[in-house]
Amino acid sequence: MAYVESLDRNQMMICTLDSLVDKESMARIIDAFVMSLDLIALGFTKAMPAGEGRPPYDPKSLLKLYIYGSRKSIRSSRKLEEACRVNIEVRWMTGAIEPDFRTISDFRKDNVKCLRKVFHEFNQRMAAVLSQGLKSVDGSKFNANNSKDRNFTASKLDDRITWLNNHSDEYLRQLAELDESDEETIITGQFTKEELEEKLRETTERLIRYEGYRKHMEENGLSQLSLTDPDAKLMKSKNGFIVAYNVQTSVDSETHLIDNYVITSNANDCGQLHNTIKDLRQGDDILEAIADRGYYSDLDMINCLENGIIPHVILPDGQDVYVLELPYEETEVATGTMEETSSESLKKCLRAGVIPKVYEEVIEHIEVVEKKQFVPEEQGRAVKSSAGSEEEMLKKASEGYFVRDSEKNIVYCPNGDMLRPTSTKKDGRTRYLNKLACQRCMNRERCFKGKGTWKEIDFHKGTLVKPVELWIGSNAEIPPEEKRRKGRYAKVKVVKIVLRPDRQKMSKRMCTSEHPFGTIKRAMNAGYFLLTKTEKVDGEFALMCLGYNLEVAKNLLGFEKMMDVMAQYRCFILEILSFLQFHMNIVENQNNSCAFA
Repeated sequence: MAYVESLDRNQMMICTLDSLVDKESMARIIDAFVMSLDLIALGFTKAMPAGEGRPPYDPKSLLKLYIYGSRKSIRSSRKLEEACRVNIEVRWMTGAIEPDFRTISDFRKDNVKCLRKVFHEFNQRMAAVLSQGLKSVDGSKFNANNSKDRNFTASKLDDRITWLNNHSDEYLRQLAELDESDEETIITGQFTKEELEEKLRETTERLIRYEGYRKHMEENGLSQLSLTDPDAKLMKSKNGFIVAYNVQTSVDSETHLIDNYVITSNANDCGQLHNTIKDLRQGDDILEAIADRGYYSDLDMINCLENGIIPHVILPDGQDVYVLELPYEETEVATGTMEETSSESLKKCLRAGVIPKVYEEVIEHIEVVEKKQFVPEEQGRAVKSSAGSEEEMLKKASEGYFVRDSEKNIVYCPNGDMLRPTSTKKDGRTRYLNKLACQRCMNRERCFKGKGTWKEIDFHKGTLVKPVELWIGSNAEIPPEEKRRKGRYAKVKVVKIVLRPDRQKMSKRMCTSEHPFGTIKRAMNAGYFLLTKTEKVDGEFALMCLGYNLEVAKNLLGFEKMMDVMAQYRCFILEILSFLQFHMNIVENQNNSCAFA
């Protein structure tokens, strides 16, 4: 049996580009969407061609190219350049132009802020034809364009500087032995003098570079330093530690479209709920948001309630309600104010201890109570900056104490290593640790016991020395600052709110928020960023979300309905452009008449 007969490569064909593109291709939707956009209003560069000079490429063609590439996993400018030559759909959209990779890259660089506007423009059109539901918020780590080798923490720099100092001493020792030796023969396995001098030079250069990094971090108060992408941070993910961004998204439960996103450098999701969803509120509408328990933050949930957002944050096991507290403000609340949904009215009611009408189903109880609150002593008195010079502090630490240097904001441990600050607690104490030093410390058992692999020590602002009981015994003297905190207790009025989230609505979170991330990372091969810095990464993720939303909207509405929606907007834009062109021609004719006269 013969094979399917193929065409002769040398046979001449008469056809159009349009006939080679499928009738329901995604390229046709992208083309219709971009052609209906007003790039001048969106702020794109070269949206209006200049009257002189070499003509530029149409920005609409380049925008089509990027949107199509984000959907089809063609993201780099060099691959997009190749697609302009070999991809039939791309050639149909762009009119067979063939810009080089630098022109394509410069278009994204010059218009990176406008890409978010294009993303929101598409969402507004979909919101006009699709019903909206709950907003599900979740976060995911996306690899930044920065390797772990080019990311440094203060503890990592301390460890490498110590390691380099030890190697420098060893190279110097070996050089001294060679100088004293009269033997000219080279022992197998040992470095020659020239090799040792070269290694010593390289080690010294690295040491100077790392000390410069550490000085820069101390002067600017940085906890991390990323050399390629300064905004990216080292974060823990399911695949270990990576240099990444924690991307927050809001997904609609009815349409499964990504409504909004926020690029953050915070390693966890705590306190990100209001920041992610606040821009979605239109007028005085009430939004309902669902999120996992990692988003729980008293202040953030109160902020949501005061701004018309009902937070359905998943409850811990064995808990049915959240108890929130906010400051009490004595004021009279009228009946009409209770029925209003503006942020000012909601905040006024809640702080007065009154349940707004729109929150009656979720706020189970509200009351004004008095509680004792600790008021710390005024920080007007002078605090001793350190326990002496660096040598004196190291000597004191070696006796079995943690010694804090408040000027450098570091702590010396009994083994002589430096502990760096990692977080500040609600009571004002600062936590210090050094994981790398603890993992290799030979005296770890004399410092702490337990399953942990590193020691964490907390210091109040006025505390400079803390004893290690396992090191010097239980009779160690405890500093007076640790025995009793300076301050007093005072009675204050607060509003206590008992919030009961809806468990049925919370059950929709996993099937709403998880699959957009999976589709973007796996199906679209976009689990990493090509650009650096938050501003550019923001625009790059806008293209990812737009590519995802285009496919979902097409599946929801169908090809014909999508084209109808785009055509309506295109007609409206064309009418405006025709009107402007008509008046521009009139003005130009008047100017020509005046010049002739």
